[in-house]
Amino acid sequence: MNPVRFALAGFGAWGKFHAQSIAGNPDARLVAITAPSEASREEARKLYPEAQIFADSLEMIAKADFDIIDIATPSHTHREIALAAMQKGKHVLLEKPMAITLDDCKAIVAGARDHGVYLAVGHELRLSSQWGRIKDIIAAGTIGDPQYVLVELLRKPYRTGASGWRYDQNRVGSWVLEEPIHFFDLARWYLEGSGDPVELYAYGNSRDPQRPTLYDNFSAMFKYANGSYAVVSQTLAAFEHHQTVKVSGTKGALWAGWSGALDRTLEPTAFLKVFDGEKVEDLTLTKQSGEVFELREEIAQCIDMVRSGKKPIAAGLDGLWSAGLCLVAEESIRQKKPLPVGELLHF
Repeated sequence: MNPVRFALAGFGAWGKFHAQSIAGNPDARLVAITAPSEASREEARKLYPEAQIFADSLEMIAKADFDIIDIATPSHTHREIALAAMQKGKHVLLEKPMAITLDDCKAIVAGARDHGVYLAVGHELRLSSQWGRIKDIIAAGTIGDPQYVLVELLRKPYRTGASGWRYDQNRVGSWVLEEPIHFFDLARWYLEGSGDPVELYAYGNSRDPQRPTLYDNFSAMFKYANGSYAVVSQTLAAFEHHQTVKVSGTKGALWAGWSGALDRTLEPTAFLKVFDGEKVEDLTLTKQSGEVFELREEIAQCIDMVRSGKKPIAAGLDGLWSAGLCLVAEESIRQKKPLPVGELLHF
């Protein structure tokens, strides 16, 4: 088969990892890149001389010939770029959050449906040899029916992002939409046998009085009609990068952890322990766990999606739910009370 042709919108710190993952896959070809500055465009030209380089994503969509666009631009731009590509009949891989408002998320989901294109959302942790394996263990019935999920992160502060966008609430939307969105997605995925969440209560605070609603410390709990519930928690007021997942079920439990001195370190430590109700087993992880490795799996999945129509592991409605839970959490903090979430998918 011919390689699947990718256009890449965004060539910042994470966008460059997207470019590497595309270029490193023999079944993909990186044919066009949008880069935000002349310096980054020059870097893109040197690294990917066969790709067309653009300053504007809409111009790239209008002029380049590609099969799927990989959108890794700041979050507030996602709706415009995704819909422009869909209107040209192009498939979309959209970094999380898929957008920073529910209306924008719903418009993107509707755009994929109306134009008959495929939409994958960048919840790459589902493809992890570690976090994805937890889902397999749950599905196998090893711990029984899951009743409780904890996903927790302790890490150093975020980088500011190109032109400081990650510290600009008008562009980032919320820090809850940055990493906690992955944790909401994992917890909901692990508990999908419980149906849809029905209520959420959240707390947050900031060290900097100049940005009180960009929460350095954040915790949320959401529950299901059957009594199952999940806790998502993050602190950015710490050091290094340490993530933990715990799941308990009607029969057993599991505990997993990932630690790295730096984000995206090539030498993290990871473990996964499973208790089946009788014995504890330390499982061997056959592949490295980490977002860079999972991004490679995500690109491979998108190639299958374009070629055969295979459904992505995280599709548009999954992206809508994860962003929606984050936005409800923000509102819960503002209102200082639990809020219903059952209406998120009604559009």
